[in-house]
Amino acid sequence: MKTIKTAIVDDHILFRQGIELLLSRVDEVDLIFDVGSGEELLEKLMTVVPDVLLLDLDMPGMNGIDTYKVVHERYPDLKVLVLTMHKEERMIAYLMELGVNGYLLKDTNREELRKAIVTVYEQGMYFNDRTAQAVLGGLKRKTKTPPKLGQEIILSRREQQVLELIAEGLSNKEIGEKLFISTRTVDGHRTSLLHKFNVHNTAKLIMEAVRKGFLPE
Repeated sequence: MKTIKTAIVDDHILFRQGIELLLSRVDEVDLIFDVGSGEELLEKLMTVVPDVLLLDLDMPGMNGIDTYKVVHERYPDLKVLVLTMHKEERMIAYLMELGVNGYLLKDTNREELRKAIVTVYEQGMYFNDRTAQAVLGGLKRKTKTPPKLGQEIILSRREQQVLELIAEGLSNKEIGEKLFISTRTVDGHRTSLLHKFNVHNTAKLIMEAVRKGFLPE
């Protein structure tokens, strides 16, 4: 197969250098450039367009989501593989629904990164167990509310389920029956949610969850 022209946009230069070192040992991949912001990327793309772009989400100026939207509009054939620390299912599901070609966490190893780049280039999409589970969960929730970057609140899949059922007005007992867990376990999740959102009652919990993008408006 031909060498896959790859580029990376990430605001941490040490991380970019680390990826460059990893990819230097991958025969199928040629890292043709790396930049530190969405603005730099758009300028660079005016002169050279890679086959696959590795995109971070947390960046100053244009964040990764906004950068992707512009890149996808201007260069619809460019394959974009998100490479980030954000592991929330709703973030993964949202971006996959938006059209990114794959989603990897920054703690991935060289072999999976190689496999993801090659698969995205050859087949147009890369799914691992995490992304498949997140997309399935996103389809079940059917929410198009974009997640907020930079938020520190991270919910487990079960906490997200409990939160959504709380928002529907179900009691702990009803939630337990619906999720096949004990009322005591539901109460534990509710307490954890109150703590994570730094609120003291259900009404404020729902308000904060909507405001921070964990529930649809």
